[in-house]
Amino acid sequence: MKLYYIYHSGFAIVGQTTTVIIDFWEDSIDALHGIIHNELLNQKEKKIYVLSTHFHPDHFNPEILAWKQIHPDIVYILSKDILRHKKATAKDGLFLKKGDTFDDGVLNVKAYGSTDSGDSFHIQLEGMSFFHAGDLNNWHWIDESTPQEAKKAEGDYLAELGYIKNDIANVDVTMFPVDRRMGTDYSKGARQFLEMIKSRIFVPMHFGTDYEGGNAFQATAESLNASFLAIDHRGQYWDLTELSK
Repeated sequence: MKLYYIYHSGFAIVGQTTTVIIDFWEDSIDALHGIIHNELLNQKEKKIYVLSTHFHPDHFNPEILAWKQIHPDIVYILSKDILRHKKATAKDGLFLKKGDTFDDGVLNVKAYGSTDSGDSFHIQLEGMSFFHAGDLNNWHWIDESTPQEAKKAEGDYLAELGYIKNDIANVDVTMFPVDRRMGTDYSKGARQFLEMIKSRIFVPMHFGTDYEGGNAFQATAESLNASFLAIDHRGQYWDLTELSK
């Protein structure tokens, strides 16, 4: 099984018979060129699932709905706020809210909450588990918030983590925001996640092309017993089977 970093919060999980594309915004080269368009969508033998955690344009690009013309059996698993904000119609896919589950015997997805919009997703495929946080994070913005606002942001976040921990004791791969634009202590939410939910592998996201900012979390992740996948370019991939040995 391979994990591809596409761009920002976009990833593709490629298994033996199945491809799961998460939070597509742009492809790995530019908007319409890269690993998704040039390779993965052309693999007709694989079942394709497309997931979007929420309606923000850096997590949901409506272009994904046109992929059905290439793969008529493609399955869209989208957060319910995408439907609510009229970015898609009810016939376009299955829409999940916090607590909802999709399971067709191949892919299992459970929606958890967010501290921004939409969902975060726990994904189980071919014996491995993945957590894609979407915009779930401790968005404290401490440099520009009042102490009360920062305290509330943290309280809301820790409440969501507590809810998740009740279901998930550990996860194989966590994809989580490490976004330096938030300023001071921008990786606090990632640290708190790993402190509460054991993750074998941690992958930073939501940093655009600020690889330095995302990778700065490596030492902290490793101190919390998570292997860290440093990212230095779009289209980078890892063989998770090899990492599991």
